[in-house]
Amino acid sequence: MSNKTVVETVTALVEPILAEHNFELYEVEFVQEAKSWYLRVYIDKEGGITLEDCALVSDQLSEQLDSANPDPIPQAYFLEVSSPGAERPLKKEVDYQRALDQYVNVSLYQQIDGHKVFEGYLRQLSPDELTIEYMDKTRQKQVVIPRDKVAKARLAIKF
Repeated sequence: MSNKTVVETVTALVEPILAEHNFELYEVEFVQEAKSWYLRVYIDKEGGITLEDCALVSDQLSEQLDSANPDPIPQAYFLEVSSPGAERPLKKEVDYQRALDQYVNVSLYQQIDGHKVFEGYLRQLSPDELTIEYMDKTRQKQVVIPRDKVAKARLAIKF
């Protein structure tokens, strides 16, 4: 079974569990690291995910995976259920919407105004552009970044 098929199957199994508890699915990944396979399920909810939330979803998803026929994952693997974390990547449109007025880190494919990375507040969002308000030494500035120039974006912690 391909990694994509495993992700699709696990997504279909986990979504009803998450809906029952008002959690949301952030991402599912099935990856090999060294000689071990890992099924990682990242979940979230308003106010953040607790360790108990992760354990609950892990237990219920394990039962679903164990009783599925045919077995969606025939090889041995480790199941990890966790929160995407404080510096989570912004991948889907809903992630960007939630990040409005939050502190973000945006890496670009090519420079804008001599910079390839901007860290600041996401102030505006359109289908084509992001507007970041950032500090350049002691001056506050804004930059408009075309979305097709964004290599990676994530929430950031301001120190």
